[in-house]
Amino acid sequence: MNIFVRAITVADSTAVASLTNQLGYQTTAAETADLLAEILKSKTDLALVAEINKEVVGWIHAFYAIRLESGRFVEIGGLVVDAPHRGKGIGKILVAAVTQWASQYQITHIKVRCNTKRFASHQFYRQAGFTEVKEQKIFEIKV
Repeated sequence: MNIFVRAITVADSTAVASLTNQLGYQTTAAETADLLAEILKSKTDLALVAEINKEVVGWIHAFYAIRLESGRFVEIGGLVVDAPHRGKGIGKILVAAVTQWASQYQITHIKVRCNTKRFASHQFYRQAGFTEVKEQKIFEIKV
């Protein structure tokens, strides 16, 4: 099985939206295309897809961030691998690609936020070398 990782394009919107829906986030190809167009303009974002036989089977989005209280870091904003392809190392390959990309920044760590209910994701990130550092609540306000 050959896994090919490449930069995401707006043409991937349908496949990316379908994978995103597997995470429980309801989106459309049009909404995804709009977001991808914006992400692709950013110099501090990275979005990749993993393909097997030219079929998109996973994606990852990461971004460089700087915070007064916690310094510089790269954060994985999202990662999903198609359910039938999980456990084949695709997620680890995508994380490795982000790690390589992140080396251009003066950072000491890569962060990822994970829903407390996603136990399989917790296990994946631990096996990928991540350490749990805290639990938190996310608050938002409509604007």
